[in-house]
Amino acid sequence: MHATAADTLRQIWREARLPEEALGQIKLTGEEPVLPSSFAIGVAAQSSIGSAALAAAEIWHARTGRRQRIGVDLRAAALECLGWFSLDGRAPEVWDKLSGLYPCGEDAGEAGFVRIHANFAHHRDGALKLLGLKPGDSAEKNDVTRALRRWRARDFEQQAADAGLVVSALRSFAEWDAHPQSRAVATEKLVGMETIGAASRRPLTPLDPAEPPLKGIRVLDLTRILAGPVGGRTLAAYGADVMLVNSPHLPNIEAIADTSRGKLSVHLDLATELGRTTLRELVREADIFVQGYRPGGIAALGFGPEELAALKPGIVCVSLSAYGYHGPWASRRGFDSLVQTSTGFNHAEGEAFDGSPRALPVQALDFCAGFLMAFGGQAARLRQAREGGSWHVRVSLARTAHWLRGLGRVPNGAATPKPEIAGLVKTYESGFGRLVALPHAATFSATPPHWSRRSMPPGSHRPEWPARN
Repeated sequence: MHATAADTLRQIWREARLPEEALGQIKLTGEEPVLPSSFAIGVAAQSSIGSAALAAAEIWHARTGRRQRIGVDLRAAALECLGWFSLDGRAPEVWDKLSGLYPCGEDAGEAGFVRIHANFAHHRDGALKLLGLKPGDSAEKNDVTRALRRWRARDFEQQAADAGLVVSALRSFAEWDAHPQSRAVATEKLVGMETIGAASRRPLTPLDPAEPPLKGIRVLDLTRILAGPVGGRTLAAYGADVMLVNSPHLPNIEAIADTSRGKLSVHLDLATELGRTTLRELVREADIFVQGYRPGGIAALGFGPEELAALKPGIVCVSLSAYGYHGPWASRRGFDSLVQTSTGFNHAEGEAFDGSPRALPVQALDFCAGFLMAFGGQAARLRQAREGGSWHVRVSLARTAHWLRGLGRVPNGAATPKPEIAGLVKTYESGFGRLVALPHAATFSATPPHWSRRSMPPGSHRPEWPARN
């Protein structure tokens, strides 16, 4: 059996040491199963979204002296994790043709599977080069399958990691549990939260009760792909001024049209002194700094948590990593699909279905980690107002996977049909075209979540904060 969303949310809330009385203001409805999965994805989505929404309501309470009711339906929460959207009537292709799970090792005498992530050309071409294939988009899946026959799964995984690529070998839960990185991840908190420097308390400013909870709170969003952008989008839905910072030299996926709802979108080249100077100026006026660089990456540019705390005492830093912050894989690159594969989910989900390894029906690690990042940033801001200090919040995909596994399994979940989203999607103005997407699953009795800015292509805005009205 699986845990309940109410118990799960309560544990998240209490671990962050937030006011107990707020827990009486949220109503969670619905039950598993909702998605075709043996895992409690709905519970995970509902409790992580509920935590983020309740933290926003608690900030609103601190600013207005009033409380409001929060509601999250399990089905709506799970469907938000589908990440479905369309642009001008076209549903973009999520995966590159070479991304996926491959059998390998037949000629090496050790059959197994590896997952290759090829959504970015440099990752695709790096994997093809390692396999002895010609880089470019002419390669087909059959070419990759043939080349992998001579590779043992973990040898290919290791050599890919050494080359800075993104590949995972398939493991069972038992095999992952025996890995030193699994043991390191198990010692970390789901939402790590610690002070990183002394700073005076920065009380939350009073707010007109008609205004959204995070109005005037400034968030720098230096994240890409899904988890971090979902976290920033969630904060924007609660009224924050979220500024998405992209490099002018890095590619993006089409999901940016969906995950940029509510955000300002700027270009900064942090490889230049001008870019770093501009970011430092923005940091001095920011409240929350969210980043998804590989551990150590942002610090190498001069924006590690301690440097940020020196620039802006009292700031809340939120960091995302793939495999956690300790252990031999702490600096390893990864995405949701790869972490699912390496931590045992693809193997376990396959056993629940037809025996063939298979992915979860949604990128649950990305979405839940994103909602938990939004929760952690708000929780730390609440504690800063109460206790002072600068704060560092840590979330990882691997620790989120450990948590999801711990929620238990859903009987008959594998027999659940894929849900329909007809009638649930909404149309949004967008600088990318006509955007049709799913709304945020949380409801607020006084300040319904919404995005006051339309999503815009990277570089559409100047790197300047709007005035705090």
